Amino acid sequence: MIEEFEAGKLPTEERWKKYIDELRKKAIPSTKEDVMRALVMAVEKRVPKEKFGLFLSGGVDSSLLAVLLKKFSDNFICYCVGITGSKDVAAAKQLAEQFKLNLKYKEYSIEEVEEPLQKAARILKTDNCIAIGVASVVIAAAELAQQDGIKIFFGGLGSEEIFAGYERHEKVHDVNDECWRGLREMWARDLARDAAVGSALGIGVRVPFLDDELIKVAMGIPGSRKIDAEHRKIILREIAEEFGLPKELAWRPKQAAQYGSGFDKAMRKLAKRKRITQNVYAQMLADRIKR
Repeated sequence: MIEEFEAGKLPTEERWKKYIDELRKKAIPSTKEDVMRALVMAVEKRVPKEKFGLFLSGGVDSSLLAVLLKKFSDNFICYCVGITGSKDVAAAKQLAEQFKLNLKYKEYSIEEVEEPLQKAARILKTDNCIAIGVASVVIAAAELAQQDGIKIFFGGLGSEEIFAGYERHEKVHDVNDECWRGLREMWARDLARDAAVGSALGIGVRVPFLDDELIKVAMGIPGSRKIDAEHRKIILREIAEEFGLPKELAWRPKQAAQYGSGFDKAMRKLAKRKRITQNVYAQMLADRIKR
């Protein structure tokens, strides 16, 4: 299943949901040590022989991947993008300096962000602001990697679902039941979007957090070890610290790619300059209305 996604091929929504349902039947009570072992194996078995990239935001997911990848290879480059002064770029630079990572980053002016936003809207054929924002960050980072000839990337997709990283996980009685529901619904919300971007750019994104063994052990962790009134993804943050991630990065509050990079902020400002709403601006990007 995951190998198909890496190759830029997307299973049908029905097959994806069946895959998740089968994994749910196999989940058993697990420990933090079980998760650590499964995570290391999920990363190690996906490391290619050729040079590859990592989409690095400086959040706990991508930062932990960087630390683990460093254990198995030096043949990768981290890519980070954001508007000038973005929190993601600052965090990525901090991590790269501490762990001696090969980092390439680009800081965009507000005006420069419009190009990846428009490419995202046209690739996805949508005027959905969230989808455009997320995809535009991936597009900008992948284009930064073009000069290095990199076609394979690692990304943190899936972590929010298996470790309870969303606000909606705070509002339910059964955290893991909501995690399973979110995994089933990922096809329409995340996989279709990322597969479309990958196909358009000719890249593959490897996603260790969606490894079948990791999903099974992560979903065997009680919900109370994943989220409380103050923190989300608690156990993953503890694991990140054990692997050497600085506390300020391991416990950095979650920000979606479009927010941490500042691309969403840029979209709002670009819309304001045109004296239109962000939704109308998104329709313009998708060529749904005239400019």
